[in-house]
Amino acid sequence: MIARRLGRSALLLGTVVVLAACAAIPTAGPVEQGNAEVTEPSEIDVLAEGPQPGDTPTEIVDGFLAAGAAGYTDDFRTARQYLAGEAKATWNPSAGVVVSGPVEPAPTTTQTEVTIDVPVLARVGADGVYAEAPPDGRESVTFGMVQNDADEWRIAATPDGLILQQEDFARSFRPASLYFLSPDQKFLVPEERWFPTKNLRTSIVRELLDGPSAWLQDAVVTAVPDGVELNPEAVLVDEEGVAVVRLEPALAVTRADRDLLIAQIDASLRPVPGISSVQVFARDVPLEGSATLESGSGPPGTVEFVQEDRLVAIVDGEVEPVPGLDPLAGLDPRSPARNEDGSVRVMLSGPSTLTTVPTTEAGPQELLSGSNLVAPSVDRFDWAWTAQPSRGLVAARVGAPTVQVSADWLEGRAVRAVRVARDGVRIAVVSAGADGVQVDVAAITRDESGAPQRLGPPIRAGASLVDASAVVWSEESTLAVVGRSVGNAAVHLVPVAGPTRALPEVANLADLAGNSVIYVSTTDGELRRFVGSTWAQVLGIAGASYPSFPG
Repeated sequence: MIARRLGRSALLLGTVVVLAACAAIPTAGPVEQGNAEVTEPSEIDVLAEGPQPGDTPTEIVDGFLAAGAAGYTDDFRTARQYLAGEAKATWNPSAGVVVSGPVEPAPTTTQTEVTIDVPVLARVGADGVYAEAPPDGRESVTFGMVQNDADEWRIAATPDGLILQQEDFARSFRPASLYFLSPDQKFLVPEERWFPTKNLRTSIVRELLDGPSAWLQDAVVTAVPDGVELNPEAVLVDEEGVAVVRLEPALAVTRADRDLLIAQIDASLRPVPGISSVQVFARDVPLEGSATLESGSGPPGTVEFVQEDRLVAIVDGEVEPVPGLDPLAGLDPRSPARNEDGSVRVMLSGPSTLTTVPTTEAGPQELLSGSNLVAPSVDRFDWAWTAQPSRGLVAARVGAPTVQVSADWLEGRAVRAVRVARDGVRIAVVSAGADGVQVDVAAITRDESGAPQRLGPPIRAGASLVDASAVVWSEESTLAVVGRSVGNAAVHLVPVAGPTRALPEVANLADLAGNSVIYVSTTDGELRRFVGSTWAQVLGIAGASYPSFPG
């Protein structure tokens, strides 16, 4: 019974009401009023049925879960009909979400309890923070049951929050990036959260005003003054698509750096469907201006790779040597990396030496030596990051002392791959330990000169992966990871906060490069790029290895 209702199909009719609790139109029970108000384009309203006379405890739990999935339509009024006593008033559906796979096994029932076994795909906190669950994650959830005065079963005890199957979650929630500021106030730094589609824009601004999550807060700043709130407690959008954000207290807002404040709010709200522009008010006083800051995954750039002991690039469909560089013969070149303007270029010379790439004006300069260094990453402050698997992260720069970057959470773990985000604030690290391989994202704390000092606490991404070996940033909040979830190693798209998606496998996969376009090389020297849903071979290229983009 649980599996049948939780696995139901919903009829999608744009913005009209659809039935979610059963597969057929109900012929009994009270008529429920649906909310057909369109709050955002493409919003789908869902209507669930209330409890029916004679429902068994299992059917009551089944109906409650279905009504919870439909609860954003009627503010969970139907779901509360399944509750009794204090639970009817105290149950908090906004406390968080367990994103579930199909609940197939029959529930365990006793005289006063129903227990279901939930396959957990992810958890979303009340603040919208999304955490993917490891493979085969499960949770037992118990509902306490009582009979009311009419001898009908109701739920007297239930955990706060919702259990939503993946398709219900995808229908009711959307990802959104909250934008904070890099310490040098040059970059907008995103933190992705997931919010209900209903009142999405209001949720975005509320959480932006509350500030970043703990993992990010020591490495970013915000122009939002302490104590500033929405008033009224909603972001309204007029007929022309202008989102109106009114903030109070007005004095604190007017004393803030309004250009940066507006930039944060504008960047966070603009991607929401139906919003064409944003107007921020300090109570009733409109604020003007907005800072111009860097954001996103950067310009597409040109893919470079090693071919016949030279660093080459594809220019107008032709392979050409990168200007100003010397041949790499005798250096055993591996894993070249560069900054965005190409003024800083490094590579591994063999497995154990990090050097600069030789130019027509200067030969290679050794930056670091050590056993089995991982592929380097160059950040916007011109620091080249690498790691010795047993000694942790190291950052090196021409003319500066090498920095051993502190990260307590990497103790006892062997680093396999590292990549710094374009903003210079976030870093992705693949590491292996006694508990297996995992992909983590952490924030970088730097000194005033931009030299890295330590990493903050990590958040785990791609928890569904059981193995991983390489990582790049493909978008500002998404990683491309060579790893394994099922089957053979493949490239996976791994949001910092979101569900992992495997791309088609590539035979003889060797190395990975990516920004808005993802490339791989193979062990037999082919170069392939991901186009649409397939890996297309770049024709006319042979002997390619170690493709790279800036970063």
